Amino acid sequence: MIDISTLKFDENGLIPAIIVDDESDLVLMLAYMNEESLRISIDEGKTCFWSRSRQELWRKGETSGNFQEIISIKTDCDKDTLLVNVIKSGPACHTGAESCFFEDLYSVDTLKKGRFSLGTLHDIIEDRKVNKVAGSYTTYLFEKGLDKILKKLGEESTEVIIAAKSENKEEIIYELADLTYHAMVLMSEMGITPDDIKKELASRYNKKEEKTD
Repeated sequence: MIDISTLKFDENGLIPAIIVDDESDLVLMLAYMNEESLRISIDEGKTCFWSRSRQELWRKGETSGNFQEIISIKTDCDKDTLLVNVIKSGPACHTGAESCFFEDLYSVDTLKKGRFSLGTLHDIIEDRKVNKVAGSYTTYLFEKGLDKILKKLGEESTEVIIAAKSENKEEIIYELADLTYHAMVLMSEMGITPDDIKKELASRYNKKEEKTD
């Protein structure tokens, strides 16, 4: 833990604070704090900022109800920027968007760069659901509907079990990948996101922790 007085506030007594969703790691917004708003944030456990336009303190969610419960506050090596991890109770942006950062200035095809994640797969599946692509297997599954998706999910579950019985690691990985993909197609069909699953798993972990205390 560091002393607030060691932070490097600018000539206006402000320090930028990058707000991040603790559950999804999504950057939500950039705001500014002065020493008073930082102390209020720490004391109340919710973000409080300094409005440069109105020249006054403002507690996030005070009028919208979209509060941000603080999980942690870190500073960078120069002590002139804060990183604030929060659990949000609603959209971060005044436009109603989850994050203030939604306008593309520049982007690359991450798949061509060799980057891939379950989030990327989710985005691809969601796109195929909305934008029908001829010859796309994902589009085919959505067009056939829930029964077809469930049938494939059942088949892939069986193949995972068979692969596991053979104790062939590469085969197990291959079949688990198929099962994961089809499970995510089902999630999309039912309007379930990876964040929904993450929150459910986190709630189970927290309940177990509480029982052990």
